[in-house]
Amino acid sequence: MAQRFSTADVASHNKADNLYIIVDEDVYDLTKFQDEHPGGKKILQRVAGKDASKQFWKYHNEGILKKFQKQLQVGSLDTKAAPPTPPPSPPKKEPVKPSAESGVVAPQPTGEAAEEAEALDPYGDLIPYADPAWYQSYHSPYFNESHAALRDEVRQWVEDKIMPNVSEWDEARKVPDEIYKEMGDRGYLAGLLGIHYPTHLTDRRVASVPPEKWDLFHEMLVTDELSRAGSGGFVWSMIGGYGIGGPPLFKFGKKELVKRIGPSILSGEKRICLAITEPDAGSDVANLTCEAKLSEDGKHYIVNGEKKWITNGVWCDYFTTAVRTGGEGMNGVSLLLIEREAGGVTTRKMDCQGVWSSGTTYITFEDVKVPVENLLGKENQGFKAIMTNFNHERIGIIIQCLRFSRVCYEESMKYAHKRKTFNKRLIDHPVIRLKLAHMARQIEASYNWLENLIYQCQKMGEMEAMLKLGGAIASLKAQSTVTFEFCAREASQIFGGLSYSRGGQGAKVERLYRDVRAYAIPGGSEEIMLDLSIRQALRVHKVLGMKL
Repeated sequence: MAQRFSTADVASHNKADNLYIIVDEDVYDLTKFQDEHPGGKKILQRVAGKDASKQFWKYHNEGILKKFQKQLQVGSLDTKAAPPTPPPSPPKKEPVKPSAESGVVAPQPTGEAAEEAEALDPYGDLIPYADPAWYQSYHSPYFNESHAALRDEVRQWVEDKIMPNVSEWDEARKVPDEIYKEMGDRGYLAGLLGIHYPTHLTDRRVASVPPEKWDLFHEMLVTDELSRAGSGGFVWSMIGGYGIGGPPLFKFGKKELVKRIGPSILSGEKRICLAITEPDAGSDVANLTCEAKLSEDGKHYIVNGEKKWITNGVWCDYFTTAVRTGGEGMNGVSLLLIEREAGGVTTRKMDCQGVWSSGTTYITFEDVKVPVENLLGKENQGFKAIMTNFNHERIGIIIQCLRFSRVCYEESMKYAHKRKTFNKRLIDHPVIRLKLAHMARQIEASYNWLENLIYQCQKMGEMEAMLKLGGAIASLKAQSTVTFEFCAREASQIFGGLSYSRGGQGAKVERLYRDVRAYAIPGGSEEIMLDLSIRQALRVHKVLGMKL
């Protein structure tokens, strides 16, 4: 049991060689930490033996507390309440039987269906709308105990290993390689490909979910919980290049190629990215110019051209690359798996407005020899594979945007309960509650559409999903980035100057505000997505028998 102190006990530790402070009723021994403190010793010595909560939160955020808590906390005040006991699980409900008196009664699920429909235990801080409704004991048809177990597994890892360091990694413009390898060791990389868990290529397993039970909602949860760190750069560093560069290899690559390089990619030992965008071809994929010509002996493609804004490219060993192998337009585009060790591949890191630790890259291919066996799918038919892959990419962007929106909302809600202006807490001002309400309504509306689309992806075949869902996913991509931008701005208004300077309480909001454009533009800009959504819907529904 942690040691309990009175305020008088703490007050006696008020010297430079015996220095305790209080932060939020927890007691910390900073005697040996003084030399490490970035603000110098004097600041700590001024609050020696005192409650320094106000001063701490003025300059720091929760990540700093988590980073040093284990090594510096020595106990808590005797006035601090014990953590609340979680509420008991609700009793299992028997299906309601219709009776003559009850009128019309909806059919009640039984057996497995009844078990899956049962609400799960409350989880997290229970701040309304800061987590999806099913985290907060609301019923859901999509999630079961395996999803709850995975959620807890990933959250614990993120809170213990990621959150305390993510600001430091962002400033350093790189997440340590061992964190990426840990993604592989924990089995997360193998579960992020939009396909069944590839047990034939890796012996790594996710601890909380058997591979045969893995579904698209498990994949969604990994991305969602990683995004709670509040850093687009971190999430893109982990899954940005991999999540869009990997699927075409595993779906369309020849068995020998996948068997040769797949295991090292799934383990995190090697990295892969998607190289489509060029200096003069972004959303207009059909007009890319990076060229691949067959060698005279027909054994290699010789690739020349450039790619720009390629996520993770500077660190990658493999590049899933869109090239022109035929005539103009979409029917001349192919996909090649280019290996860095082939030679002729030059990568240069780009400085961008946001997602600093994502490794955004400019790539030059000069006479790169690529074996014909590295063709993904068929020659001149790469455009269809690229379009199919866009659905997976855009859903990933949607998941991240909506969690980032929740982060902005949650940070604002917590701050609004602490900060006082004009002798009132921010939350007591109607204008602040209105801002929070507008954030919540957009988040929840968008998230519920996301759940439905993932369910449809799970039920439909790949071709049906591409035709029926491509427009809807494009539309939700636009909706989610607009929601993210709105929430980031409103959070910034609530935090004021704290969200303008890097670090401190407003660190997440400041960082996410910089990341907004990295989500609104890549994967298809909002304007192109919305136009695509209507054109695609009209085409599909005409085939389905639409009557106008």
